[in-house]
Amino acid sequence: MSLPKGLAEEVSKNLVMVARLIDEDPEGAYGYARVALRLASRVAAVREAAGFAAYANQKYSEALAEFRAARRMTGNVELWPVMADCERGLGRPEKALDMAGAPEVHKLDKAGQVEMRLVAAGARRDMDQLDAAIVTLQSPELASNSVQPWTARLRYAYADALLAAGREDEAREWFAKAVESDKDGSTNASDRLAELDGVEFVDAFDESEDEDEDTDEDAVVDVDGVDLVVLDDDDDEDKGVESASVEVETEPVQAESAGDSADGPADDLR
Repeated sequence: MSLPKGLAEEVSKNLVMVARLIDEDPEGAYGYARVALRLASRVAAVREAAGFAAYANQKYSEALAEFRAARRMTGNVELWPVMADCERGLGRPEKALDMAGAPEVHKLDKAGQVEMRLVAAGARRDMDQLDAAIVTLQSPELASNSVQPWTARLRYAYADALLAAGREDEAREWFAKAVESDKDGSTNASDRLAELDGVEFVDAFDESEDEDEDTDEDAVVDVDGVDLVVLDDDDDEDKGVESASVEVETEPVQAESAGDSADGPADDLR
């Protein structure tokens, strides 16, 4: 469907913002997607973008409806795996498994088939079928030494399933393989591997030390509107300054007469 030039430009701007924000600010992306959807709901690309924005915000029912609409408009099957994952998000792993065995899967490209395998394995885990999840992930793509865009995620999912099944040594091996193939940091495989190796990360910022430093600082005391600096004893010793006691003489404060205004101007004290 074609749009008038001005409307097409407005829709395009919103779709660009969806793509730009969806990873770092899913809520913001969702807002732009809703605007685009309001402007051009009959455009397949808009429905697809709205679906991914809803999916990123875990609005699985809404995402599934948008993906189905986009698929009806285009007849394309590439959204099949993410539609199945929406079924998982809605608590229907059995439906996701049915979709994994549907004829549409054979029409997917290699990346789509790997994605479908990941979804199916996740559905098996949702149903506490850990062994079946492990078997589901065992594939030529997993065994291949070739590194593809999906390799790190596939190896990571396999390692995670092995660990959940108590096969720690094998899990460590596959987490290490995931690290080797994860060039863009799409997984936290390195952190998981470090945990298995007993590596403990320590925060470089120690709050207790910061609190100690705060207590060593000179204190500022407000006395009758005048700031007095009280030197810390340790500072005095370090600087060779002898501590001296200061006596502050105070004059009795006279009560205001009934005629004085409490809100009146001060005597040149600002």
